[in-house]
Amino acid sequence: MRSTFKTVFYVNGSKEKNGIVPIMGRVTINGTIAQFSCKQSISKELWDAKGNKAKGKSKEANAVNFALDNIKAQITKHYQRLSDREAYVTAEMVRNAYQGIGTEYETLLGAFDKENAAFAKRVGKDRAKRTYQKYLIVRKYLAEFIKSKYRRTDMSMKELSEDFIQDYCLFLRNDLGLAQSSVWIYSMPLKHIVATAHYNGKIPRNPFAQYHVNPDHKERAFLTENELEAFSNSEWDNPNFALARDLFVFGCWTGISFVDIKNLTTENIVEMNGGYWIVSKRQKTNVPFQIKMMDIPMRIIKRYEHLREGNKLFNIGSYDMVNKRIKKIAKSCGIQKNISFHMSRHSFAVLALNYGMPIETVSKILGHTNITTTQIYAKVTSSKLENDISAFEDKISGRFTAMQ
Repeated sequence: MRSTFKTVFYVNGSKEKNGIVPIMGRVTINGTIAQFSCKQSISKELWDAKGNKAKGKSKEANAVNFALDNIKAQITKHYQRLSDREAYVTAEMVRNAYQGIGTEYETLLGAFDKENAAFAKRVGKDRAKRTYQKYLIVRKYLAEFIKSKYRRTDMSMKELSEDFIQDYCLFLRNDLGLAQSSVWIYSMPLKHIVATAHYNGKIPRNPFAQYHVNPDHKERAFLTENELEAFSNSEWDNPNFALARDLFVFGCWTGISFVDIKNLTTENIVEMNGGYWIVSKRQKTNVPFQIKMMDIPMRIIKRYEHLREGNKLFNIGSYDMVNKRIKKIAKSCGIQKNISFHMSRHSFAVLALNYGMPIETVSKILGHTNITTTQIYAKVTSSKLENDISAFEDKISGRFTAMQ
């Protein structure tokens, strides 16, 4: 209620020195009080306690009153701005806004803007452009949600509760029509921003700590061995399509993501134990990975050795352009799946598991931080299930006779 807002000035007599006293300010809103120094002082006899200002028309009195009027105008401006944006406003919030304390993390969208500005400087170094774009989209969706749900332009971080993220996820699903997997994707940056604010002491608690969004992971698509063979053997006169084909096949036999293939240099090729290994770190997670190169990826590297610029293994264009080309290649091979470059990692994981590679090793090669991620990506096919069950059946055959 705005009618309770008031700003008054007074002098601190306990700090009197040679007849001079400092001038203090006090903001009161709905029973909350916040005091602050006006960084002004005055002769004690010139102060009008009733009028909250200096007495008379002297040069000193006029200068002090001008400064106090300016302070009051600034505080009123901050109060009005906060009242337009927040569901509730306290005297401390107004005082802090006037003093410039904590303004970066006072609001949710303000925190997003700060995070995104820092993120933008890291794009191309240790952060991917597509991840940055995701954060921008989440910021946009949050602004739309706050305007729709609360009829405001921003939210105080202190107002956030578990209800907020629940309603936000419902907004993504019902109002924007996103699939549950997309709801999960666009809720994670929100949880990260709020958790960071709590970790840095900007808010007293993390209201989303106990809220978990179900990612609803779908089974990951992959190329079968026959499809991979057809893709690998497709012939292209256009060198750009031939490169796209080879890069995808390279990913199928190494499990390396597009951005990490793009970052590979000659320094990442290391000779160990009589063979050649790729030793690097994932750009996305900074997790180290290493994989011994088999014949096919080795031949692909040698195929483009004469085209190398600097120490980069491959001269690769944008992800979107390579993706468009491998889709056309797949279509020409009669592959009906909605193929993307990331499917090469899925294909590697399934191929490796089907031929007996332990899931812990697959996880290490893929550079996953958690083996549960590998379990999602590395789908166990019906052929492996059949082989495993058959092997199990052979081992226990004749041991149990109860049903004979």
